[in-house]
Amino acid sequence: MRNPTGMKPQDIVVLLKILLWQDRKWTQHDLANDLGISQTEINFSLSRLVKSGLLDEAKKHPFKHALAEFLIHGLKYIYPAELSGNGRGMATAQTYSLLAKKLISAEDNQVVWPDPEGKDRGQHLEPLYPSVPFAAKKDPELHEWLALIDAIRIGSVRVQKFAIDRIHKKLNEAA
Repeated sequence: MRNPTGMKPQDIVVLLKILLWQDRKWTQHDLANDLGISQTEINFSLSRLVKSGLLDEAKKHPFKHALAEFLIHGLKYIYPAELSGNGRGMATAQTYSLLAKKLISAEDNQVVWPDPEGKDRGQHLEPLYPSVPFAAKKDPELHEWLALIDAIRIGSVRVQKFAIDRIHKKLNEAA
């Protein structure tokens, strides 16, 4: 049997989806379908999240203060951003529509998750988990969360500050 210790990038995606579904009754199967992650990986992810102190024992409610602290101060060090070539993809970080409207970004500073069906072009940023573009297409609110995280992972100080403020606002609204 696998040891469910040590965070993995998909754990953050799972935790954010649970946060968005906090008032909804859901199953591991629902998470697997919406996130493009196997049910087995969802199960291991939930166990790792409980063990890490980011999710309650019932595996239904994220600890929002711990989540904010981890997203803002820890994630970029554990899962550093990896930029690669340019091409088609799905907007993230400062290129994501909400951030792009607030932060005027140079054309050469566009960042996208690689996606052959993407409508945007820019420098490729490897997503936290390969199924992130799939999950983001299905859920615009999850897309925003993941773009904010990428803004912290890769953005300038100004972009990071905007993303941090937005994360705090969203967590307060989810209270």
